[in-house]
Amino acid sequence: MQKASLAEKLALISEYWSPKIVGEINDSYVKLVKLKGEFVWHSHENEDELFLVIRGRLVIKLRDKDVVLNEGEMFIVPKGVEHMPVADEEVHALLLEPKTTLNTGNVRNERTVNAEWI
Repeated sequence: MQKASLAEKLALISEYWSPKIVGEINDSYVKLVKLKGEFVWHSHENEDELFLVIRGRLVIKLRDKDVVLNEGEMFIVPKGVEHMPVADEEVHALLLEPKTTLNTGNVRNERTVNAEWI
């Protein structure tokens, strides 16, 4: 058991849309990520996904509405819901999601990555 500084861990992340694992709780990973620009439309068939904005403003586009998250706000995307995160400026976020969650969900492309520990 040890504490983690989110600021120190975020300073180690240099690329966008590439979540890094900073902890685990039960069957889930706690991940940090830097976001900028548009991601891809995708869904996670079996996993809910929590987004908590640490810095910046994140828009999570859903097919029927946009969810705007400011610093200190969170949103849980339910499993099976198609979504696309968008960050006009750099965003720092914490993700909480099952260990089986692939960042691009049901889509496999050049943005698909396997999260690594930092």
